[in-house]
Amino acid sequence: MIDTATLQRLGLRSGEPVRFRKGDNGRWFSGKMSGIAIDGSITVFDANGAARSLRPERVEVRRPGGRGRLTWQAVGDVAITWEQLQLW
Repeated sequence: MIDTATLQRLGLRSGEPVRFRKGDNGRWFSGKMSGIAIDGSITVFDANGAARSLRPERVEVRRPGGRGRLTWQAVGDVAITWEQLQLW
């Protein structure tokens, strides 16, 4: 499941802290990045250790902003390149 090469191409790291929403307007939950599924969804482990597959627009990672301060940014904005993952 963990495809570190794909994560690296997207500027992400396995095990890095993330936050995610279950719904469009729900509250944020903490988790850890795990990998990218074949369908392009992001696999995240929540605080209880449960695995979740989420659309990239629902997952955020911390990156330096314009003034160097760490801010939460959407995975889609952080990705260096995004390519269509091949289906089996």
